[in-house]
Amino acid sequence: MSGLGPYEPRFEEVADGVHAFVQPDGSWCLSNAGVLPGTDVTLVVDTAATRARALRLRAATERLRGGSRLLVANTHQHGDHTFGNCVFAPDALFVGHDTARSDMARSGLGLQRLWPDVPWGEVRVTLPELTYSDRMTLHTGREEVELIHPGPAHTTGDTVVWVPHRRVLFTGDIVMNGVTPFCLMGSVEGSLRAIRLLRELEPTTVVPGHGPVCGPEVFDTCARYLRWVQRLAEDTVSAGVSPLEAARETDLGEWGALLDPERLVPNLVRAVAEERGGPLGEPIDEMAAFGEMLEFHGGLPTCHA
Repeated sequence: MSGLGPYEPRFEEVADGVHAFVQPDGSWCLSNAGVLPGTDVTLVVDTAATRARALRLRAATERLRGGSRLLVANTHQHGDHTFGNCVFAPDALFVGHDTARSDMARSGLGLQRLWPDVPWGEVRVTLPELTYSDRMTLHTGREEVELIHPGPAHTTGDTVVWVPHRRVLFTGDIVMNGVTPFCLMGSVEGSLRAIRLLRELEPTTVVPGHGPVCGPEVFDTCARYLRWVQRLAEDTVSAGVSPLEAARETDLGEWGALLDPERLVPNLVRAVAEERGGPLGEPIDEMAAFGEMLEFHGGLPTCHA
């Protein structure tokens, strides 16, 4: 692998037969993926944002899969986790949550319009052919792997991938390590509920959606941030100010050290909606919230994909 400098992906075996495709530094669109080779089925978890990065993932997968069939599980609909699907088609079967499929179809390649200078390559939307609602078990010939929908969290169609015999958990973007959580398209309270569910699995190794592979201590950091956002939402509603105004007056404190701290604004938009009694995961004006984030940040955040 070469040509991407400090943003070069690395391939790590995080447990026997469980591999993580980690993309430093974990900021916008630099998402992680995974490969679990089996005798019958090789499972790929997410597929990266650009064609070049997906081709690196595909090459690593081919070194491991032997003669097994390919199955790709998408943890949610966002393009940085799904645009690379097309590199694995047509010889892979794709699986995701019911809602993730419909959201992928609706959003299309819209993410590319935000960062038109990113070298996306020839990418086409490739949707899951197989969907599920709550839980699904995959049999790879080596492992039993569970796909679990924890309810609205990062999005309304999240999937976590649990490898119980290896105690490895791929969280998608419900959990990020060293990176600010992002709940605009899901739920702040739902994310806290999802994290409680993930704790109950008692993983030893956590492969977050963004950031380095870690242990379950990452749950504590993410939960503390989300509870801080909820308290800030309470104050925002009490003061009768907008989320953008509240964010501008807020000292980020320890959370300023996380990557992409500008996500406070959309997170606060979602938390304020919930504080006012809105149902978890209800549709809100995502583009307006994203626009307020850009205003807070002073422009479009940098994307190194």
